[in-house]
Amino acid sequence: MATEKQPTIIKKYANRRLYHTGTSTYVTLEDLAGMVRQGDDFVVYDAKSGEDITRSVLTQIIFEQENKEGQNLLPVTVLRQLIRFYGDSMQALVPSYLEFSMNNLSQEQQKLRDQMTTAFGSGAFQAMEEQVRKNMSFFTEAMRMFSPFPQGGAPGASAPKAPSQTEEAGDLDALKRQMADMQAKLDKLANK
Repeated sequence: MATEKQPTIIKKYANRRLYHTGTSTYVTLEDLAGMVRQGDDFVVYDAKSGEDITRSVLTQIIFEQENKEGQNLLPVTVLRQLIRFYGDSMQALVPSYLEFSMNNLSQEQQKLRDQMTTAFGSGAFQAMEEQVRKNMSFFTEAMRMFSPFPQGGAPGASAPKAPSQTEEAGDLDALKRQMADMQAKLDKLANK
């Protein structure tokens, strides 16, 4: 008969400190996020009342992660849709649907990584991340050009130096080539 490992108990004190009972040390939300990434289960109890507050702590971890620059997993449209489900007749179905969807994504995650590595090589994810960074930088610069006020936010503030037209054209051409290459690789992958 197999025995499952019991979740680690974390106690949250009134001073907002989190105490890991397994290691007898104080931990941070970042430490708990690392435990989740490693697959370590834990339960968080309020030290005074004994109430299980795991859900609120996990939500707080998500909030902290979403506030880090470049780490947004939840688009605004998804957040709005989730809020709309509260109090709706479909509210009871949402948790099981989300759990099912996340389980499927987790199961398919390694297959996707393997396929990407096969199609694009071992540096595929780094190249894609770099391309996303470049795209976001390009998008940010484009949005600044359409901003009614300079970066200072007020009329009369000095505007940042705009890149020359030749630099913009070269960047745009490079971006177009990279996008065409990626599309060709995706088409090749889709045909396998």
